[in-house]
Amino acid sequence: MNTKTVKRAYRFRFYPTTEQENMLRRTLGCCRKVYNMALDARSTAWTLHREKVGYSDTSRMLTAWKKTEEHSYLTEVSSVPLQQSLRHLQAAFKRFFDKTGSYPRFKAKHEGGSATYTISAFTWDWEHRALTLAKMHDPLPVRWSRTLPRKSRPSSVTVSLDAAGRWHVSILVEDAILQPAKNGNMVGIDMGLEHFAILSNGEKIDNPRYLRKHLRKLGLAQRKLARKKKGSNNYRKARLKVAKAYAKVKDSRTDFLHKLSTRIIRENQTVVIEDLAVKNMNRHCKPKTDPDNPEQYPHKGQKAKSGLNKSILDASWRQFRTMLEYKAEWYGRQLTVINQWYPSSQICHTCGKNTGRKTLDVRTWECPYCHTMQDRDLNAAINILSAGLAVRACGDSRLTEATLR
Repeated sequence: MNTKTVKRAYRFRFYPTTEQENMLRRTLGCCRKVYNMALDARSTAWTLHREKVGYSDTSRMLTAWKKTEEHSYLTEVSSVPLQQSLRHLQAAFKRFFDKTGSYPRFKAKHEGGSATYTISAFTWDWEHRALTLAKMHDPLPVRWSRTLPRKSRPSSVTVSLDAAGRWHVSILVEDAILQPAKNGNMVGIDMGLEHFAILSNGEKIDNPRYLRKHLRKLGLAQRKLARKKKGSNNYRKARLKVAKAYAKVKDSRTDFLHKLSTRIIRENQTVVIEDLAVKNMNRHCKPKTDPDNPEQYPHKGQKAKSGLNKSILDASWRQFRTMLEYKAEWYGRQLTVINQWYPSSQICHTCGKNTGRKTLDVRTWECPYCHTMQDRDLNAAINILSAGLAVRACGDSRLTEATLR
């Protein structure tokens, strides 16, 4: 078997001492402040004067801010995480201009935060597995739940605090991944809601619906939060309970997606999926409202979400696709994404005839041409695999849309 060296982040939970937590909270607060001030400066410069402000400009602004009496506290923390915050803002703007992300938004304290330390801002002792950050005397009390690659040298360390009050440290290292032997297994995947994924080999993977399972607990916690006075200590405690309930849902979902994506990539040499426009689906899933009854409209700052919308968001199809993409690269597999307009549910995979559109309640149907009974989801998965193989045979991604018409 071959090995491939990749950059890989290992995430661990840690429980800082009181002194460490105070320093980390100050660092996270300063990173958030610098990020928000730089975002405000860039947005204002373009809105009022049509001037472009880049990373180097905000870096000079940071030096000037440190010299002012108002922001002198920025010198109390390591300068490396502050500079990295500006780099993260630059990366966010690049994604926006490349049309792969939305416009950067301001960070809020209740969302937690993160701080990234490069190699010059921490020390790493492999023998004792001791990680010590800048401005700290003692190493972080990390719970080493798994082993890091032997003799690894971290290139960066990211400390994060989530909304549920949990501290995590993500260590980026170079890791040699053992690539499994190539095989001839191929699979097409049709994503759904009744079943999370339907494979072309006939396997149907149930949708765990973690959000639905915890809706009662979430609703109870949110109702308690709504009765508390905003800004009070009881409000902070109730908000933390809501955040912990959502964290439980997120962790369960992420664990399910990781296990499933890893299994599919390891078992199959070629994987074909469909390009699903999740944002467009959510846009058309808003509940209908009566204009004569304003109470049906969502409150200010809230989005109207129907049951179908919640189910689509709970499925996390996009996150699953992202996992398949980078794991396919790690393990030397082939991942093909076909056009979202390919009529996988309309074509009979037996005779290849297009039988027209079908409503969502039609789960099985008989082909009027070859008179074979077809399972809607399994038929779509087989068609997705066939289309993906045709796309790969063409050898040109630009032919994808033309091939699938």
